[in-house]
Amino acid sequence: MDFFVDSFLSSLILIRTVDPALLNIVYVSLKVSLLSTLIAGAVGIPFGFVVAVTEFAGKRAVITLLNTLLALPTVVIGLFVYMFISRRGIFGVFDLLYTQKAMIIGQVILIVPVVTTFTITAISRIDTRYRRTAMTLGADRIQTAMVILREARFGIVASVVAAFGRVISEVGISMMLGGNAKGFTRTMTTAMALEYDKGEFVLAVALGIILMSISLVMNILLNYFQGRTAV
Repeated sequence: MDFFVDSFLSSLILIRTVDPALLNIVYVSLKVSLLSTLIAGAVGIPFGFVVAVTEFAGKRAVITLLNTLLALPTVVIGLFVYMFISRRGIFGVFDLLYTQKAMIIGQVILIVPVVTTFTITAISRIDTRYRRTAMTLGADRIQTAMVILREARFGIVASVVAAFGRVISEVGISMMLGGNAKGFTRTMTTAMALEYDKGEFVLAVALGIILMSISLVMNILLNYFQGRTAV
């Protein structure tokens, strides 16, 4: 019990003093996760919109595949991307392995299905009368799409929030593609794993507190936006 209390108190002191090493790890985590989320949103939201409003052969199969990808383990994605960007891979010439770019690529693959699936769900809940009314009033396709997106905005934002929460806490992709390089690709989760292996818990506990705080904020935001979509 004393060990836990000492580690916890020491971690709070580390956070309060704004330790440079701690700050750098948090910065790398937030930078990579935010960029991954923005790219995934730019891909997943339009794709989800098209799938939701368009009827085509194989639509159910596409949705089933997206739902399956939601449970895809991060280590599988890490291995898949590794095969392509390693020196012997197709994209090995770009020297991406063990860089933040590699981490972003893997994380985008991880959360695009999250954004897409949540977007499909949000748009599918919108009453079709909105679309018909907009078209009756003379709206073109782009204007009609904007009406639908406006009505589904809370659900779409919830998809982005959920994706960020998923990616900020993952460890497999960051470890396999980033290499956990100090000051460059070391994230909160990989640093926690490293500190645990070394038997040094103060930094790990401090990072855990910060990560839990971020996750709490993400869940509060997610519940808020999900609540708005239910209204």
